[in-house]
Order: sequence, then structure tokens, then C-alpha cells
Amino acid sequence: MAVQRTVSAQSLSPTEEQANWSLRPQLLDEYIGQSRLIERLRIALQAAQIRKEPMEHLLLFGPPGLGKTTLAHVIAHELGTRLHTTSGPALTKPGDLVSTLTRIEPRDVLFIDEIHRMPAAVEEYIYPAMEDFKVDVMVDSGMHARSFTMNLKPFTLIGATTRAGLVSGPLRSRFGISSQLDFYSDADLHVIAKRSARLLTLNLDNDNVLHGLAHRSRGTPRIINRLLRRVRDYALVHNNGVVDTAVVDAALKLESIDDLGLDNLDRMYLKIIATVYDGGPVGLEAVAATLNEDAGTLEDVVEPYLLKMGLLARTRRGRQLTAQAQEHLQLRSTRLGTSKPALFDQDQSENDEV
Repeated sequence: MAVQRTVSAQSLSPTEEQANWSLRPQLLDEYIGQSRLIERLRIALQAAQIRKEPMEHLLLFGPPGLGKTTLAHVIAHELGTRLHTTSGPALTKPGDLVSTLTRIEPRDVLFIDEIHRMPAAVEEYIYPAMEDFKVDVMVDSGMHARSFTMNLKPFTLIGATTRAGLVSGPLRSRFGISSQLDFYSDADLHVIAKRSARLLTLNLDNDNVLHGLAHRSRGTPRIINRLLRRVRDYALVHNNGVVDTAVVDAALKLESIDDLGLDNLDRMYLKIIATVYDGGPVGLEAVAATLNEDAGTLEDVVEPYLLKMGLLARTRRGRQLTAQAQEHLQLRSTRLGTSKPALFDQDQSENDEV
């Protein structure tokens, strides 16, 4: 059962993606967070500009919504060149890759999102392109097959993936720079929220009203920008456009987002482990069946944040709640004793949505 979640790190629609473009930084100096990576990129960019060569190939990995695509646009802007974008699933055959590579001008940037999903046959073609800026093109087939070498313009490949472990060793070794994007701190998210609020021309009661928003944004810039738009709409309707702490709290409560940034699906996942499976350990497939959700969705979408917050533990025997999770939800497994039965002060209709 697919559920569109306000706290999802994935882009929810093309319309939202278009709205985010106006909030994205254009220069390294405007980029907030990921300070170690930004310093490495600053040096690599300056060195490439001095040598008048393309920057080294770059592999970015980490959860969605942390700025991999934004960084690709920033790098192309800093180099003063064009950015060509595609994705691993879109490159279904070698001809798709060759067609993209032949459109590249000197020092352009090619961005391949979800590069781990690129077919093996296509991946083999990209090796010589990355190393020697050449690609072998097959003509005809069977006994009449022949190949010729096509020279390419020097370019920079930026690969992005949410599953670094699925990137093959030979492909990974051809990237000169490889870096993981980390979840953002509340302080960095607060700065991002203030910048976005200024670009959206929000009327803030004071700068500190966005602290609570930053804390509930799950360490992800995409989420805080989405929540900021929800807060803007709520303030416009209920408070003459003025954003204060009460407006932020009310808007997020309407979205069923609690003080830790958990939504209904997160809380139901934890509640089922606590009540149905006695706090765990329990296998993921069993929880997924009880929730009527896909196990892969729970593993990729729900669990990372719960693990990051220390609310869930993965053990050899399965998933298990931590004491912090049970305290937050005011629940106790029977093994740990009884406590308050309430999960969250919300209508039954909200639970039915999960």
C-alpha cells in the first residue's frame, strides 16, 4: 500500500521539484552544510580551473533529499559549463549512453542519478569514457559486426546513488572523488529554513520560530522546505500570514508530525512491534504483513530515520524497539511491564490512513 508521506525524503511530484528549484543554492558559497565535502570540492574546482581541465569524476552517495542533485548543478555552475542529466534506469542500452556522451562539450558535467541501477552492458561502455574519453561503438551484428572508436570531449561524470553498496567495484574505482552526504544538523537546517523563508517572503515573528521546524525535518533539506510551505499556507489562512511558534506547531500537528518528526506510518510501525510482537525481536516480513506494507518500502523509507534516532535496533533475530522508542510512544511491551496505552493523541481516522 503506497502512502504519500509529508516527511518522505523523496520528491512527491514534479510540481514540488519545480518549486524546490527556486530555493536551491547556485554557488558553493551559498551551500549550507556538508562542510568537509564542500571544502574538498572547492579545492578540486579551483585546481581544475587553473589547469583548464575537467574536474575529477565524483561519486555522491547517501539517503535521498540531502542535495546530491543540487551539488551537481552547483558544480556545473561553478565551472561555467552545461549540466547534462540522466539516470541509471533511463540508460537501458549502450546506445542511450553513447547518444548522451556525444552531446557533451569540453568540461561539461554529466550527472547520472541512481547510477547503481545502470545495466551491466551500459556500465562497460562508460569505463573507457571515464578513463580515456573514448567509447567503442559496435556497427552491425553477427559475422559482419565491427567496431570503431569514437573520441569524446573531456567531461566530468557525477554519479549519485542511495545504495552505495550496489555500485560495482570497477565503477567505483574510476571516480577520483567519492563522498557520503550526511544528515544535516538542526543548526544547519535552521539556517536553510531561514534562507528559504526569505526567498518565499515569509513574515516570521522572529528567527527562532523555525527551530522546532528544523528539529522535526529528519535531517533533510527537502523535508524542511516542504514543511515550510505547509507552514506558510497555514499561516496565511489562520494567522494573517504571520509565522510564529504556535503556527508552526499547529501546522505540523495537522500533518500528524510529532516532536521527533515521526508521522503516522512511523508510529504505527513502532506500535505494532511493541504491542503485537511484544517489543521484538521480530522479522521485517512479519511487520510488513501486519502493516500491509511492502517490506522493501519499510526498510528503505521508514527504518533509516528510526535507526538514526535510536528508536529501533536491528539484531540477528530481527527488529527490536529501544527503551527510547517505548518512552516516546508511551508504550511498554508486556515483557517490560505495562504503561500508558495511548500511541498519539489523534483521531482514529488518522490511524486508518496508514
